Amino acid sequence: MSRNQKLLLIVIGFCMLVVLGIIAFNVFMPKPEIKPNDIEVSQRSVEEEPAEKTEEVKVKEYVNIFFIGKNEHNEEVYKAVKREYNKDIDGSKIRYAVYSLIGGPKQAERAHGIYTEVPAYSQVINISEQSDKVIVNLNSSFVTGGGADSLYKRLYQLIKTVKQNTSLPVYLYIDGQRADVVGGEGLMITQPLSNTSLEN
Repeated sequence: MSRNQKLLLIVIGFCMLVVLGIIAFNVFMPKPEIKPNDIEVSQRSVEEEPAEKTEEVKVKEYVNIFFIGKNEHNEEVYKAVKREYNKDIDGSKIRYAVYSLIGGPKQAERAHGIYTEVPAYSQVINISEQSDKVIVNLNSSFVTGGGADSLYKRLYQLIKTVKQNTSLPVYLYIDGQRADVVGGEGLMITQPLSNTSLEN
């Protein structure tokens, strides 16, 4: 056996001893006990992400309905009553406003001196909303009774209410017929409705 071969065998034997020593160390050395508290978990992985807010805050909308009341001088004036409006429930603003006008003041509004000249038996037959105009069709009770002064006032309540709640021309119909002359006194109405419709 040559000198180089002997040297190689010595090196191999040394390496084997080192490997055997490492294996014996891992086998016979006691392993440290792992406690639950020693395990770190990322806080982000266990915390729930905040739920996205899907509910949008809806801005409240209102319509103005014109009734009658008294001012500080005890004079009769047209009073705009603001009522909350929900498009999903109430439909268009003018539809809700006209139905509210015909329905009259609420109890709380009456308690503040608000009243109406619209007769109790007045009803909305239908409201036709077209691209270029709106037709408000009421029953004949709306123009019956109360005298000329009362008729004039209720018509102005209607005119002010519809003009406040649509930009389209509005026409008044009674029992399906265009109302150009109404009442026993023959009050003439210029249509579409405007603040000058009764100035004849």
